[in-house]
Amino acid sequence: MACVKLGSKADAFQRQGQAWFCTTGLPSDIVVEVGEMSFHLHKFPLLSRSGVLERMIAEATESEEECVISLSDIPGGAKTFELVAKFCYGVKLELTASNVVYLWCAAERLEMTEEYGEGNLISQAETFFNQVVLRSWKDSLRALETCDDVLAHAEELHIVKRCIESLAAKASTDPNLFGWPVLERGGPLQSPGGSVLWNGISTGARPKNSSADWWYEDVSNLSLPLYKRLIAVMESRGIRQEIIAGSLAFYAKTYLPMLNRRQVSGESSTRLTQVGSPLSEDDQKILLEEIDGLLPMQKGLVQTKFLFGLLRTAMILRVSPSCISNLEKRIGMQLDQATLEDLLMPNFSYSMETLYNVDCVQRILDHFLAMDQATGCASPCSIDDGQLIGSPSLTPITMVAKLIDGYLAEVAPDINLKLPKFQALAAAVPEYARPLDDGLYRALDIYLKSHPWLVESEREQLCRLMDCQKLSLEACTHAAQNERLPIRIIFQVLFFEQLQLRTSIAGCFMVSDNLDGSRQLRSGLVGSTEGGWASAVKENQVLKVGMDNMRMRVSELEKECSNMRQEIEKLGRSKGSSAWGTVSKKLGFKMKSQMCSAQEGSVSNQNNNAANSKVEKLKERHVKHKKSCSISDKASSVSSIVHS
Repeated sequence: MACVKLGSKADAFQRQGQAWFCTTGLPSDIVVEVGEMSFHLHKFPLLSRSGVLERMIAEATESEEECVISLSDIPGGAKTFELVAKFCYGVKLELTASNVVYLWCAAERLEMTEEYGEGNLISQAETFFNQVVLRSWKDSLRALETCDDVLAHAEELHIVKRCIESLAAKASTDPNLFGWPVLERGGPLQSPGGSVLWNGISTGARPKNSSADWWYEDVSNLSLPLYKRLIAVMESRGIRQEIIAGSLAFYAKTYLPMLNRRQVSGESSTRLTQVGSPLSEDDQKILLEEIDGLLPMQKGLVQTKFLFGLLRTAMILRVSPSCISNLEKRIGMQLDQATLEDLLMPNFSYSMETLYNVDCVQRILDHFLAMDQATGCASPCSIDDGQLIGSPSLTPITMVAKLIDGYLAEVAPDINLKLPKFQALAAAVPEYARPLDDGLYRALDIYLKSHPWLVESEREQLCRLMDCQKLSLEACTHAAQNERLPIRIIFQVLFFEQLQLRTSIAGCFMVSDNLDGSRQLRSGLVGSTEGGWASAVKENQVLKVGMDNMRMRVSELEKECSNMRQEIEKLGRSKGSSAWGTVSKKLGFKMKSQMCSAQEGSVSNQNNNAANSKVEKLKERHVKHKKSCSISDKASSVSSIVHS
């Protein structure tokens, strides 16, 4: 830190308790009281430098035998007046960035102008401030920090404005062009050519470039009012929004300890220790609302995790509803960048209806969908094969759909989570946003397992959110054996699983035939390359493995069908089949059945019989619930299905 030495005399001041004495050999003839401290001094050195002290000494001398004056409003208090007194006596002192503001303001208050002596304190302080302090980032920042204690006087002298302008100008300039703040922070010395010096010898190495966030930590030491003014001036100078947002995030993490609670590191704890005692809850609430007001409403300027941390802290501190709403909108703008851990926000309300704040996530999702619709890019068109074609905005909404499905699976075990709230959140995601409904099926299954008291109608209403055609083969297999699902849904799953199997088998046969034909064609061509033949062999092996797996699946279904057929034959046959007819009408589609026979050569027929055998199982489970039906009616109904 730069300094200027004033005066030449040795220090003749001594402190005794709450009093200062000047030991020059002459008895003091005046007492100056500044707060609780008293200074026993001499009249002449004081009145020869200060117009205010000259008038006060004259008034005190006329009215009282003992000259006592009081300076209760001196800027900087007793510590600053001690330096002023030493200056008046010509005692050695240092003028630095830490005391220049106090001395300048005190000198103005005491009228220490050139009229009362050449090189008086006002001119000395102003010259040092203009020529030394304002040229240095570090000194300008330190001088601005001291303005908090004498803000009114500093504003009158335009010290605050000039410090802020100096800092903003330096922050908006590339520091690599001028060598600061690297040199001011104790970085390596540089030669005139720009290389790093070691013991005065040029090493040829170049210093590292400073990043755009080099000033974040420095300005975080400022008080909130001064920091706000500095940020406003920086924005007016054209500093990029993402740099401003980064500084705001750093400032918030410095003074809001709850933001660092999830990721407590040595650096963050050290930083909190350096800034002193943490703010009170009221001060933290004010700070959070101010940070929300300063943050630009733009996507991607700050990390989504930081915004969730602000929102979580805002709920704990119970800030204004408008602040919470703004934070939810900011998160909604970049919800596709969030993680499942971010969404799992505890419910801080007094009611504690649910474990997690599902209502907040619902509002955030609504903001995201509204923004997605406003862009006009969220309307994909479907084609015949079930694939979705859309604009690039389909990718973020697909990521959000996957995120919400994962969130639903996490909150589903909460027994206090009501069906309408769970259903509303699941239904808010558009159908086209989910290429597959496996994640939604998992969430529904967990919810049904954790809420076994739901009636059949409520289960069906919940399962209507899921599209059975968009379930993978593995999910269909699991759903077909899931006793928690309504029977109507299981029948639909079985039907579409049969269609998937049939389509897959047909596709494998078609690809295999095409591959055989292309291989024969390539074998007849002259000059075929060895690499093409190796690729064809590899593709053939992959297809063979797929066909083997498919044949094993069909074989299992055939064996299961055969076992069920033997059990049905033991039960006997009956004429009536009215019960099954009623079920099939409720389903709204016809399930075509054929006899299971080991002698049939068509793979598709075998697959159909396997699905029918699963239907027979479900039919038996459905009929058991009807106590009025006899065992003979059950056997006749199942037998009629198989042999129809």
